[in-house]
Amino acid sequence: MPPVAAAQVSGGAEGRYVTVERRDDGVAVVRLDRPKMNALSTTLLAQLAGVVGELADDLPGAVVLWGGPRIFAAGADVSEFGGPESAVEVAGHFRAVGDALGALPRVVIAAVNGYALGGGCELALACDLRVAGDDARFGLPEIQLGIIPGGGGTQRLPRLVGAARAKDLILTGRHVRADEALAMGLADRVVPRADVLTAATELAASLAGGALAAQALAKRAVDDGLDRDLPAALDVETDAFVAAFATEDARTGIDSFLADGPGKARFVGR
Repeated sequence: MPPVAAAQVSGGAEGRYVTVERRDDGVAVVRLDRPKMNALSTTLLAQLAGVVGELADDLPGAVVLWGGPRIFAAGADVSEFGGPESAVEVAGHFRAVGDALGALPRVVIAAVNGYALGGGCELALACDLRVAGDDARFGLPEIQLGIIPGGGGTQRLPRLVGAARAKDLILTGRHVRADEALAMGLADRVVPRADVLTAATELAASLAGGALAAQALAKRAVDDGLDRDLPAALDVETDAFVAAFATEDARTGIDSFLADGPGKARFVGR
């Protein structure tokens, strides 16, 4: 389905590296476009954080983050690496983007073609779901530079795949092919490389037409609960469960189920 509107976000002297297409199915496609490898410079990350902030102010139904048909992102811009002061700056930009994606009350899907390495892998990890092409390669090779992941990799990856598998990837720096990424839970779906964007946007569109308020509550409950012990996490779920019943979509969904059975409700997103 073609977009009906497009908003482009300009950066500074280095140019524009992030664009947004808002489609008439409720999906916003955020495109990374920094030749040749989508290296994640601080300028690109600042632009991306700005885009996510604009989406938060004018929410779409769902978001797809895509690096183009050839590569998702090869990693942080190593030319910006210096001493500890530059490390603080780089890590701060990654933290800002990851926090913004996590706070967005919409599902964010990474559409991964080709390499998602280092900071690129960490950016994909900051999304809620990952649709990967059969050409995708994931990895955290920072150890090969004598450093460690600084964009969330040591924390988000073990929460997704478990501590031992995360240590395997982080300590060896090895790349993971799409089929292995799917088996360990690093990727959620694998499709032919030519179909990545289509598969991701179709999934996003199906979510954009759903109960958006409940999706936001569910996303927050999962993410907030991960940082708590089980009793406290169950309290988070109970609070979100109760809040869901205050939405218009809950009344619509329950009434539709009682009248016509499951799967027929038409939600309004409130």
